[in-house]
Amino acid sequence: MAVHLKSGREIERIRAAGRVVAGALAAAGKAVGPGKTLRQLEQVCDEYIRSQGGYPTFLGYRGFPAAVCIGVNEEVVHGIPGRRRLADGDIVKVDVGVTKDGLIADGARTFAVGRVKPEVLALVAATERAFWLGAAQAKAGNRVSDIGHAVQTYVEAQGYSVVRDLCGHGVGTNLHEDPSVPNFGRPGQGMRLVAGMTLAIEPMVNMGRHEVETLANGWTVVAADRKPSAHYEHTVLVTAGEPEILTRGN
Repeated sequence: MAVHLKSGREIERIRAAGRVVAGALAAAGKAVGPGKTLRQLEQVCDEYIRSQGGYPTFLGYRGFPAAVCIGVNEEVVHGIPGRRRLADGDIVKVDVGVTKDGLIADGARTFAVGRVKPEVLALVAATERAFWLGAAQAKAGNRVSDIGHAVQTYVEAQGYSVVRDLCGHGVGTNLHEDPSVPNFGRPGQGMRLVAGMTLAIEPMVNMGRHEVETLANGWTVVAADRKPSAHYEHTVLVTAGEPEILTRGN
């Protein structure tokens, strides 16, 4: 497993891409509402990314046909935005990758559409909280599995499940780099974290069981039991001190 430790200049460029990710997600969040189509949300993100001198990394990646990934309710990740309209009570996941000056940042949010059931809002909040607990372990000297253990321990204590068939990853020079960053596992296992690593940490949390399926389109991953799923992601820099969130924005 080869991990590319980023130089100071590369980190600055990933941070610049991260600011565009944050802006695109903020724009998407403002555009979310009943009646909006997923394609309209994609266009909002795409236009913002390009206005900032970036390129939507997902477009054409391994043949993916859209600028961003957008999924609704039981759709976990890799949703293809189309004509579907959001409805009151939905949750919508927007996953954005940005390439700027040759470097890449990646981030995702789950947004509530109108009046969402309290138990679904609790799932969304728990997913975000799980991210912050996992990211806090992204310190030089810790192990990759310390991140996933923190996520899993919290998520399962809330009565939810972490998706096991998909995981976070290194990011920066390429969209997917080593190491893989699972959202579960025993602590103290796997690669030791080193300053200069940039990781996409992304809990994917199901209200029901952890099993997932891929739809016939070959991309969209859904919860096998069709219960709601939430997603939260930032690009995180491992340092000698506290981790730095590179997709936080200004």
